[in-house]
Order: sequence, then C-alpha cells, then structure tokens
Amino acid sequence: MTRQLTTLFTGLLALALSLPLAAENSTTVGGYAIHHNAITTDTLPPEIAQAYGITRSPNRGMITISVLENRAEGQPQAVPAAIEVSAANLTGQTREIPVREVREERAIYYIGDFPVSHEETLSFTLKVKPEGVKQAYTAHFSQQFFTR
Repeated sequence: MTRQLTTLFTGLLALALSLPLAAENSTTVGGYAIHHNAITTDTLPPEIAQAYGITRSPNRGMITISVLENRAEGQPQAVPAAIEVSAANLTGQTREIPVREVREERAIYYIGDFPVSHEETLSFTLKVKPEGVKQAYTAHFSQQFFTR
C-alpha cells in the first residue's frame, strides 16, 4: 500500500474514532484506553475501502478499535490485543463481528464490518485482552445507523 493511502487511512481512522465529537468514544480501564467507533462504510473514500477490502455501502457498518496503554512517561502507546466483538439490536438479536488487525508504522488498530438496517441501533460489547495481560477488559457502546 502506498504511503499516501496509509496516511489517508490513519487520518480517516482518527476521524472515525473522534466522531461524533459530543460523544465519548473510549473506555479507560486497567491502565488502557480502548478507543471505539462505528460508522457506515459509504463514508469511506473508495480508495481506502478498496485497499482494505471493505464494501462501501450505507447498509454496511464498520467498527474501529484501538488499544492504547497509558505509559508512566505520559505518552500512550498502541498495543496489540485479542479482541472479540458482539453486537445486539433492540430486539436482542446478537451477532459476532470478526475483526482483523491492521499495523501501520506505530499504529495498531482493529477493523470489522457488518450489515446494518435503517435506523437500527446496535449495542456493542468489546472483550479486549491486551498482549501480556491475564484478564480481558470489557467495553460497551451503542450506535444508531441511518442508511438512507
């Protein structure tokens, strides 16, 4: 992948992790910050979607997750983790969402995609076990999707 695409996707990932600005999109637990967000894939630029094998569609969602260890020297550091993601809709139907790891320079993040319906609200449960940690940490967040 070209350096330009890498830079573009890293910037897009940072944007995705920060939207919406009014919402808190991270969970701090056990010395780690778990950053998480979900968007529809039609918001991805075509070249990014193609480079990462993601189908662009208003009916597809994408979850992004990164795990940062809060270091004593003050600079958080991305760390690898085993991550399991499940999502439940308002009727209680649950689905597992497989994620894959992406490493670019010093960044480590996880992405997964899944189908969504118009006005569907999904409650996500993340089980995150940073490398070298014995127990998994849990994070929760909800996202409503608009596909029209």
